[in-house]
Amino acid sequence: MTDRLNESTLDQLSAGTSLPGYDRHSQRAGIVHLGVGAFHRGHQAAYFDRLMALGEEGWAIQGASLRSARVAEQLNPQGGLYTLIERDGPESRSHIVGSIQEILVAPENPKALVDKLAHADTQLVTMTVTEKGYCIDPASGNLRDDDPDVIADLEDLSTPRTTPGFLLAGFKARKEAGLKPFTVLSCDNIPENGVRTRNAVLAMARRIDGALADWIEREGAFPSSMVDRIVPATTDEDIAELARSAGYRDEAMVKTEPFTQWVVEDNFCADRPPLDKVGVQMTNDVVPWETTKLRMLNGAHSAIAYLGGLAGAPFVHDAMAIEAIARLVDRIWDESGETLPSIPELDVTAYRARLKARFENSALQHRTHQIAMDGSQKLPQRLLTPFIERYDRQKMSPALSLAIAAWLRWQHGVNQNGETFAVDDPLRQTTRSIVEKHGSDHQNYVGEMLGLSEVFSPRFLQEELLRERILESYVRLTDVGVEAACLAAITEG
Repeated sequence: MTDRLNESTLDQLSAGTSLPGYDRHSQRAGIVHLGVGAFHRGHQAAYFDRLMALGEEGWAIQGASLRSARVAEQLNPQGGLYTLIERDGPESRSHIVGSIQEILVAPENPKALVDKLAHADTQLVTMTVTEKGYCIDPASGNLRDDDPDVIADLEDLSTPRTTPGFLLAGFKARKEAGLKPFTVLSCDNIPENGVRTRNAVLAMARRIDGALADWIEREGAFPSSMVDRIVPATTDEDIAELARSAGYRDEAMVKTEPFTQWVVEDNFCADRPPLDKVGVQMTNDVVPWETTKLRMLNGAHSAIAYLGGLAGAPFVHDAMAIEAIARLVDRIWDESGETLPSIPELDVTAYRARLKARFENSALQHRTHQIAMDGSQKLPQRLLTPFIERYDRQKMSPALSLAIAAWLRWQHGVNQNGETFAVDDPLRQTTRSIVEKHGSDHQNYVGEMLGLSEVFSPRFLQEELLRERILESYVRLTDVGVEAACLAAITEG
């Protein structure tokens, strides 16, 4: 039986795998990270691993899962160690990342996480909890006080359940102990993520303890950040292949691309890790960077996911191999590119070329269905906002319109080849009922879907021309299929 990766097996690894370049046991955990999924392991944890390899001390990570014990079961038996594999075509490079020390399972022992947040060593709390974890209504921006877990935290903060609840409990314990607040750095792929985190925490704090809210508002810091790296889901086949090739089993391994980017707002209230030493761009304004990424990379990714998935393409590179989809992606970049803020340091032409190469990287095996998840929460910032901005400038956006229509079609749970799939989305029950209600009645189906306030602004119901453009794209996609619909959108306008 193949040995599991852990501290005792490190000296048995092949020369082709690099090891942590520092003494892990001497490092203090200056960071608590909420939500240790594959993306965190492929992105932030790798940056802190490199930082400590440069001799910077005190930036090890205490991880926490806010939902299940799965990640703890993957990482804890391995002492927090895992393999990061960078794949680029036929080339690959492996490194053992040592920045994570342990994973706490918050639902099993919420006090242990609060105690770690309150520990004097903790200077920074990072988080990748997805849009749902902020407990903020995307339409109003208010705390979801109809959420059962939010209600429970408002009634009793001694055993928190939510992300803002844990952060607030940590702040409360630090204030009572006479410690400064920690900095909260959101690393989720949503706009103004730091502002959203701050709003959620302060909204809960004001309902519980006004003085605590004032202290957090005055002394705390919630910088925003923009993160970029493609980290596909690890499969059982990936784990088995690593075991065969490397001679050890790693249940927490992560595969990714060579490209990585992190832009961080330079706004910290506690000790700041010198992330600029490992390539992180510190800035006073993250918004232009995150807007560009959301509309160019993520907008195109969503279009590829829905159109490629509907065409039966299992992976992003398969979808990009369909000429009509690849050309539509170029058209989306043309359309969304006209709405981008100015960034003097960014060469948009080179950025587009780099994105295209990343999407075509067949070694990543990035599934279209993975990207398609939670689309109702991703669509507004990725596709709807640039579509509306162009509409207000009286510009047609046939490529963006088709991508939006593809999300509407995705809710049927069947591709153009007749193959069914599960729709993984917070609104799946609602959208499914609309599908069942209207069937093939395209006009009424699109009309009711555009009335979903959680996704679409009221303008999609109020302005007939907006509805007509989305309906036209939807009908074309349904009637003639993905490739023909893409070609029609490319030549239109």
